[in-house]
Amino acid sequence: MDKTYHPRDIEQSLYNDWEQKGYFKPNNNTQQNSYCIMMPPPNVTGNLHMGHALQHSIMDVLIRYQRMQGKNTLWQVGTDHAGIATQVIVEKKIAAEEGKTRHDYCRDGFIERVWQWKFQSSKKIYYQMRRLGNSVDWERERFTLDEGFSNTVKEAFVRLYQDNLIYRGKRLVNWDPKLGTAISDLEIENRESKGTMWYFRYPLSDSIVTRDGLPYIVVATTRPESILGDTGIAVHPKDQRYQNLIGRFVFLPLVNRRIPIIGDHSVDATKGSGCVKVTPAHDFNDYEIAKRHVLPMINILTFEGRIRQHAEIFNSKGEISNILSREIPDFLQGLERFAARAKIISKMKSLGLLSDAKNHNLTIPYSDRSNVIIEPMLTDQWYVRTKSLAKVAIKAVKQGKIKFVPKQYENMYFSWMYNIQDWCISRQLWWGHRIPAWYDPIGKIYVGRNEIEVRQNYQLKDDIALRQDEDVLDTWFSSSLWSFSTLGWPKATNELRIFHPTNVLVSGFDIIFFWIARMIMLTMYFIKDECGDPQVPFKTVYLSGLIRDEKGKKMSKSKGNIIDPLDMIDGISLANLVKKRTDSMIQPKLAEKIQKQTSKQFPNGIKAYGTDALRFTLMALNSTGRDINWDMKRLQGYRNFCNKLWNASRFILMNTKDQDCGFYGGEKKFSLADRWILIEFNQVVKKFREALDNFRFDIAANILYEFIWNRFCNWYLELTKSVISNEDNNNKAELRGTRYTMITLLEKLLRLSHPVIPFITEEIWKQVKIIIGNRGDTIMLQPFPLYDKTLKKDVNALLDLEWIKQTVFAVRSVRSVLGIAPNKPLSILLRQASKDVVRRVHENKRFILKLAKLNSISLLSPNDNEPISFIKIIDNAELLVPTKDLIYEKKTELNCLIRETERIDDKINHIIAKLNNKNFINYAPEQLVLKAQKELISYKKSKEVLLKQWKNITNE
Repeated sequence: MDKTYHPRDIEQSLYNDWEQKGYFKPNNNTQQNSYCIMMPPPNVTGNLHMGHALQHSIMDVLIRYQRMQGKNTLWQVGTDHAGIATQVIVEKKIAAEEGKTRHDYCRDGFIERVWQWKFQSSKKIYYQMRRLGNSVDWERERFTLDEGFSNTVKEAFVRLYQDNLIYRGKRLVNWDPKLGTAISDLEIENRESKGTMWYFRYPLSDSIVTRDGLPYIVVATTRPESILGDTGIAVHPKDQRYQNLIGRFVFLPLVNRRIPIIGDHSVDATKGSGCVKVTPAHDFNDYEIAKRHVLPMINILTFEGRIRQHAEIFNSKGEISNILSREIPDFLQGLERFAARAKIISKMKSLGLLSDAKNHNLTIPYSDRSNVIIEPMLTDQWYVRTKSLAKVAIKAVKQGKIKFVPKQYENMYFSWMYNIQDWCISRQLWWGHRIPAWYDPIGKIYVGRNEIEVRQNYQLKDDIALRQDEDVLDTWFSSSLWSFSTLGWPKATNELRIFHPTNVLVSGFDIIFFWIARMIMLTMYFIKDECGDPQVPFKTVYLSGLIRDEKGKKMSKSKGNIIDPLDMIDGISLANLVKKRTDSMIQPKLAEKIQKQTSKQFPNGIKAYGTDALRFTLMALNSTGRDINWDMKRLQGYRNFCNKLWNASRFILMNTKDQDCGFYGGEKKFSLADRWILIEFNQVVKKFREALDNFRFDIAANILYEFIWNRFCNWYLELTKSVISNEDNNNKAELRGTRYTMITLLEKLLRLSHPVIPFITEEIWKQVKIIIGNRGDTIMLQPFPLYDKTLKKDVNALLDLEWIKQTVFAVRSVRSVLGIAPNKPLSILLRQASKDVVRRVHENKRFILKLAKLNSISLLSPNDNEPISFIKIIDNAELLVPTKDLIYEKKTELNCLIRETERIDDKINHIIAKLNNKNFINYAPEQLVLKAQKELISYKKSKEVLLKQWKNITNE
């Protein structure tokens, strides 16, 4: 092994070797249990971010852990075509490079450009996955628009349509006027904004008046342009101000439309004027009111967000109607919606119908793809009926067939599922799965897998012209088939039989509704077990938190706080980091601000930390379900941890290679340190496995860190040095036992750590295996350590080692208090030592002398006169450090005595209070009461010793 640990020198070559030799593939041993994880396919819109790095590290830890247990493991890899996001990126690209729009291409020509982008983006993403150490089966890589997946999507659509679970209807959707498509709630960003609430007078008809004698009512709105689409005025049925008006009518200004006043319990009588204008075709709440009261719906906008020349009139079922006039005032026709707003306000003011205008805080929905305000729009779209699908999916979680970790996310799942609405699955895009539906010249719909099948199934003649639907399917529709389509469905493949249902889905809580719930619904509809019962897509859903920056802010390009995982693995200069964060930013001031922030945070750029340090940091910070505030200092700390493991391994290899380690006979005598560390390691194996089995990756990482850094390196290896340095021929059996323990324990420790830090463990293991005679090719196919239930706890070894540690700590504490150099040899005395303490000193004297850097340790009888000393109490024994030949300040020692006396006084007072508590005396187990009484006696004796020491020093 190299003297210095350099991750970049080992990681890529190791990964290439793993991949080429096929170690990531299933072992196809059907005698073993299978274990499968479906990677949530990242969008082919750019590089993986820190959230991906976290989730991919979690999945890789799980899959390596299960693989090492001999299971037939599959980690399915792939990417998602990300319909809107990808199309937007490519449209921006051709606009910047060629000054063209997608409409300057034919549909097929534009799609070809998108495929070119896809291949470039996928290449970058897969490179990142490899650098993160993802042990996925690359030969099974899938894309949600590949040929096989396309066939799966068509099959699912056709079956759902045939089963009356897919339909086409006119309903209200989120509409992006710039992109010209419906979008999902996930693609909306709600922004707080300061706006205006306008109060308009709507004249009452039929010569009626309000209870205040007014011939009009006042309606408040933040969207004056929508007045043209009003079909009713809603008030609360119990609002006494308007009860007499329910069932009457008002005249809608500008278009003079006569619309009814209705009573609806959804109206908040305390908000605004208590009168709500109902615009069903341009507001989701109004749409629901209109359905309850059978109000017509009027669409006043084009798909580009401009005022139409003639309104579209529909009844409450979405059918074309002529119940109202389609007329729109000439001065508004063709205006952009916000320009129309200004014109309407001006006109209402001139007519004396503007009652008031007040500042108002708004929450405005923006499209996160185009950055324009979303417009609710009445359009023809394809929908999935979800009520019946949701019932089955709810039952699966209720019965425990699917478990959420953390469990509280079940409530979020149920909340959405119980109130589920039909799912709009069509998008007005070119990039995506084109909807397998055709129309004849009169608009009749035919659904099939292809046009040939449509003509055969519907017995259509060749002279009947058919045109395929121009829309594509929502990306979430195709990705909801991911868990089973990647395993070969609709064919009954061996992979589907072996690996489905899958074991764990690792995802973020923010897509419970958009992906996880829908995947459960569609999987349970299409996939049945041998008994015909619905099969769940996965048994456990593990939901991670979000990774935020060090100040707790969400990482985003606009904030300039994004960190690319590869930049922490390989390092990056300050100049390149700034360029990365400010590249393509339009606002110079924002770019300048981000440059300053970055220069302050990373004045020397980011140094290379390696993959293992990054993975370990992600695991250590990953407390169940909570957001993570990224900490570069922790990353540095865990890089040091990897270095510590590297150096410790080099020490062991140097002292075991070409040495007698006891593998070929010869007596082995195990020292106290050997016996202690084996017991400790056995407990660590148990706790570590329990942590991983319960998805407590933070606990698992901390268990490894504490054991390797403290117990293994700082104590065990230091203890072994006294054995290794002893050249006495009588020491050969003990030396053999220590070498055997060191190298075999290191090998087990590497296997235990491998799922979390795969590269460094593989590199070291390749050296270790030569010494222990292991012929395996890779550590990842070695058995994961098991907890040995038969290994008895050597209580004496644990107690003896703990006493030694306390003694060493006590001596180090004295050195610190008195300012004595760490390497200056000391002599110490022990008094009031029990038989066990005397035995420990005699049996382990060399360990104590070595670790505490002592010249000698002597035992005093009770009657011996002790020199003036600094005293520590350990297990009721007095540890004395004579101060005669030491240079120190008397004041320092006295202050230390005061602090120690105060600490013991606190202990004494606490125990006295406990023993004076009648409930404790009457109800606590007798052994606890006796223990408290013994502790009180011990602390009082310790205090007497400290007071005696104070007297000796002050009378010196």
